[in-house]
Amino acid sequence: MGTNYSIKIIGDGFYVDSLYVQRGIDSVLTMVNGQMSTWDPKSEISLFNQSKRMEPIPVSPELFFVVNKALEISKITEGAFDITLFDLMSLWGFGPKAKNGFPKKEDIEKVLSYSGWEKIKLKESGIQKLNPALKIDLNSIAKGYGVDQVFNWLQIQGFKDIFVEIGGEVRCFGRNQKNKLWSIGIENPNGSRKLNQLYAAVVNADGNAIATSGNYRNFVNINGEILGHTINPKSGYPIKTDVLSVTVLSNSCLKADGWATALMAMDYKKGLKTVDDLNEIKAIWILEYENGSRKIARSDGVKVEDPLYEIIR
Repeated sequence: MGTNYSIKIIGDGFYVDSLYVQRGIDSVLTMVNGQMSTWDPKSEISLFNQSKRMEPIPVSPELFFVVNKALEISKITEGAFDITLFDLMSLWGFGPKAKNGFPKKEDIEKVLSYSGWEKIKLKESGIQKLNPALKIDLNSIAKGYGVDQVFNWLQIQGFKDIFVEIGGEVRCFGRNQKNKLWSIGIENPNGSRKLNQLYAAVVNADGNAIATSGNYRNFVNINGEILGHTINPKSGYPIKTDVLSVTVLSNSCLKADGWATALMAMDYKKGLKTVDDLNEIKAIWILEYENGSRKIARSDGVKVEDPLYEIIR
């Protein structure tokens, strides 16, 4: 999936065949990669993007499932989350077909004319493009899905105490090697590498999945201007925001991954209201104001430990 992963399982006194487990995990990830990686020109999603068919395109149940979940988030957020921005991301220098330099306004407008989450429809026979040029990109949700798939496979094998992390997205259950609930540190954006400043806060995972989205790692420098990878689907330009990162807790990593991206693209106060009204996920925002001060905000029901910054909500 183009990233590193870390998996911990507690054997609870019985023998663990590490080679069998490693092969099983690799098999799961190979399958997800073959379905949803835009970096693989022969993957299922790449073949979908290459197709110019206007009729529904048959896809695997797994790809259909992930696209369906993505569209659910798009509907709730009124398009702030949008998986049809593959070509737009490329224009801004991200992804497997990244361009160089500041994109032309007419090129952005052209991509926007055939993109948009409402231009794909789910049918019994497959996924339909309402414009043949449309391409989808699941990088904002596929890692979370991969975490869920590995986690589910490990549970099927009988493991109860599990920690799965892929590219920073986490799902865990049970207890760690110290017989304590798993705790996850929320990275301090652009923070000091000193041990006491690595994390902006710590949350108790307690069986949850956790995903974080932020522009402080994935960005491009165009003519001296630093631009993050979160694109406004309506304007076609990278967002400018006080939000450094959003961390989401959910019962599935797919949902946490998608919502973390969605909330990064939304106005903070609107996102906070959406999360509180939805009552399905929890979220933590790290905000940075013009004077350089940083604050932590959280949705209802979130508990954080050892906060590095003032909690304003």
